[in-house]
Amino acid sequence: MELTTEFKHKVRSSILEHRENFGGSDSAFAKSLGINAAAYSRIKGGEVDRIISDTNWLSIGNQLQVTMRANTWKVARTKVYAEIEDNLHTCKEQSQSMILVDDCGIGKTFCARHILRKMRNAFYVDCSQAKTRIQFVKLLAKVLGVDQNGKHVDVKSNIKYALNILELPLIVLDEAGDLEYSTLMVVKELWNATENNVGWYMMGADGLRSKMKKGISNSKVGFAELFSRFSENFITLTPQGSDNRRKFYAQLIGDVAFANAKDANINELINKTYDKVEARHRSLRNLKTLIQIA
Repeated sequence: MELTTEFKHKVRSSILEHRENFGGSDSAFAKSLGINAAAYSRIKGGEVDRIISDTNWLSIGNQLQVTMRANTWKVARTKVYAEIEDNLHTCKEQSQSMILVDDCGIGKTFCARHILRKMRNAFYVDCSQAKTRIQFVKLLAKVLGVDQNGKHVDVKSNIKYALNILELPLIVLDEAGDLEYSTLMVVKELWNATENNVGWYMMGADGLRSKMKKGISNSKVGFAELFSRFSENFITLTPQGSDNRRKFYAQLIGDVAFANAKDANINELINKTYDKVEARHRSLRNLKTLIQIA
């Protein structure tokens, strides 16, 4: 597979855009992309040919969510978006920690990633890709631009140092329910080492809530302490009760549909989409797809 120059330039533009919100050095930023400082310097200078391998270009493009197709789907400022944005800014600016647990598919991941693109020193970690403590530490090190090589304890030490010297860093742990017990204890260790200096935001579905509650009820070492550090509270945006839930989903679907479905009967679209949500056990696995096929 041969990549086009157009694709490389699009990735380069995304690299420069993301660099503006990365508070570390050029060398650290290059490591976060999986390339060396010399290659980054040349890319920053405008070169794209014979600098890094096509595999590197693809990896960076995937990491920065670069697409070649024009994205005509408009981001709707839904209640979910507004609440997550408020949470993230609070965690970052006040170095607080929160846990968001809610239905799958209401747009938690999409909203968080879109919001983080505009925030300085805000880092996203997909925990489903790094469930074990070794994988997690390596991925977090890469995201922060910290050297992943060396002893595990040294990499953790460097992560702690990097987090403590950055200005108001924020770490978002998405799909946190996928993390193994030993990995959650690493999160607690990092929290302890960066207290009052870092904002943390966990996101997940019922699995995360169940894991935390089960660990606490079984007096498993570390769970009560971890929950305490994350405000001892589960934030939930979807209301309880069938009527309230229907109103919530109707507004969510309507807000997205209104921004994207031109010349459509919004009320009819809401009803059709909500019926599909009900058929999927009230789980909006892909709101965009549901609206398009309703």
